[in-house]
Amino acid sequence: MTPEDARFERAPQWQETQRPVYRRLRGYAFDPSFSMKLDTAVINETIYAVPWEDAADGATPGKQVDGLSPGPIGEYLEVVDFDPASGCFYAPVDLNDPYLLAQDGLAPSEGNPQFHQQMVYAVAMTTIRHFERALGRRALWSEREVTTGGARRFEYVQRLRIYPHALREPNAYYSPAKKALLFGYFPATADAPGKVLPGGLVFTCLSHDIVAHETTHALLDGMHARFIEPSHADGLAFHEAFADVVALFQHFTKPDVLRHQVAKTRGNLASQNLLGELAQQFGEAIGSYGALRSALGRHNPDTGAWEALTPDPAAYLTTTEPHARGAILVAALFDAFLAIYRQRVADLLRIATSGTGVLPEGDLHPDLVNRLAGEASKSALHVLTIAIRALDYCPPVDITFGDYLRAIITADADVVPDDDMGYRLALVEAFRRRGIYPRDVRSLSVESLKWPEVERSQDFFAPLAEQLKRAMGEFVSLASRRDVYEQTRSLSKGLHDWIALEGRHALREFGEIAGLKFDMDGTPGLRPNPDASGAARFQVQSVRPARRVGPDGDSLNQLIVTMMQTRDIEVDGPGRRPFRFKFRGGCTLVLDLDTMRLRYAIAKGIGDEERLARQTRFRENRMIEGSPAATYFRHFDADAEPLAVLHRTRDYGEP
Repeated sequence: MTPEDARFERAPQWQETQRPVYRRLRGYAFDPSFSMKLDTAVINETIYAVPWEDAADGATPGKQVDGLSPGPIGEYLEVVDFDPASGCFYAPVDLNDPYLLAQDGLAPSEGNPQFHQQMVYAVAMTTIRHFERALGRRALWSEREVTTGGARRFEYVQRLRIYPHALREPNAYYSPAKKALLFGYFPATADAPGKVLPGGLVFTCLSHDIVAHETTHALLDGMHARFIEPSHADGLAFHEAFADVVALFQHFTKPDVLRHQVAKTRGNLASQNLLGELAQQFGEAIGSYGALRSALGRHNPDTGAWEALTPDPAAYLTTTEPHARGAILVAALFDAFLAIYRQRVADLLRIATSGTGVLPEGDLHPDLVNRLAGEASKSALHVLTIAIRALDYCPPVDITFGDYLRAIITADADVVPDDDMGYRLALVEAFRRRGIYPRDVRSLSVESLKWPEVERSQDFFAPLAEQLKRAMGEFVSLASRRDVYEQTRSLSKGLHDWIALEGRHALREFGEIAGLKFDMDGTPGLRPNPDASGAARFQVQSVRPARRVGPDGDSLNQLIVTMMQTRDIEVDGPGRRPFRFKFRGGCTLVLDLDTMRLRYAIAKGIGDEERLARQTRFRENRMIEGSPAATYFRHFDADAEPLAVLHRTRDYGEP
């Protein structure tokens, strides 16, 4: 044996190759239009690092498949590439093909439908990953309601379907009924020569912003199914705003894009830049001067010049169109991000300018660009995490922008008690400058905005906490999302049955805190529970565990329970025309799993007559021809696809 052979003979046996953490897939950072511009072509091809899914083994038609198969079809998503307009099925991409694995997937291409499938999968999985990190649990889609023989039941939805070429029109939307994302394609207008090819096809599935926006609609619907109901002006506006917020802040996860824009703006991210704009190609293709929406400014339609947005505190009181109203919330969160970013880079700028704070003429030093980009990325990711985490602290119905501000402040204070960087102050100030104020607060101080903790004796809650505690240990060992769903359904049903049959009399005090009524007490429209004599009908909508880890490494183990009730309301509308609607109330309970104490009961009371009066007025206005509410909301009550109607109404005229 030679010395070389002996060396390898003595070496330890090679270990089995470890499973990858991420799958690398190429895609557009923004949309195809940026690859046609000399300045941005170099940054527009990016790599999406999505959670690795093993190849499906032994796929059999009609059986559940674990792993990733051609489509792509994985644990969360199923891409179905059928084009109804042409009656064509496009061959599915196989991301496990060794050649594709070796080159980070297919190269970006407007003309390759397989790349379109790869693009929607990569962006949607990236968005899901941000939600799961922020919430501390696996993401679930909303249930599918099925009626068989007059009986209603709910089914688990494992995968959200994505149709990259579903529509031949300038639209894209999430369908709550189909549990699917539908993307359109269309010929660009001839009204903006020089920006897009007149008549050239524009594919909405190739826009990062549009895919992230629609995926966020689906994730939000999976958490709060009643947020999609337009019970007041903030309802659909919040859905649109939150989807825009997620798409915008995901721009800051792309290092090359971030460094490019920091260098171009010389670190001033409040000036016009790509990071604060949404869906540029789409906006230009339908005849706009620039991006479809922007958190920073707009192009003057008369001059074509870009103008920075000036906060208008009165706009929130007068704006009713959902996208325009939602833009106020987006701008507030982006303003807060800019304030946080400026705070984080102040020392860098002092060092770079010898204390003057005034940068010299010329290009910034690459090291300074890298440091500024790093701080911008951290700030944006922190704001995105705060924004998503706050969803667990929102009431389950009737969400307003003011409620959301309180949820943001409370969620952040729970995880980061010491706000040494002033994040919460920046958020409060940004909302104040946009005229967004919560109801029923004495001041805009952080302490006043936090949801009040349940202070009174919790003896009333002890039996309820015991019911929850018995099942919580089982969540730890659950590996699959289906198991998590089945366990939460079982726990929700058990909790409901215990309250309805055994505990409702002992929980009257809890009902007052939670804004619920467990007994029929003569409240008009309250529904009786058919399974329990004298009990009022209510729903335990969800039970969700959450594990948050703060910057100091401390963990916060919580249980989020949402409960809901409905009253059937009939009133005389304009011209004494009677109309009916469902008035919903409910609460979000936030429990500390370590102590099983109720921390917060975030309620919208079912007996709140003032809130009922506001909803009644809002719905009456929707019946008055020519009123703003009628213009923007009259289609939604009877329509099964409210987001499709909303997008079409906003951008392309009345449906």
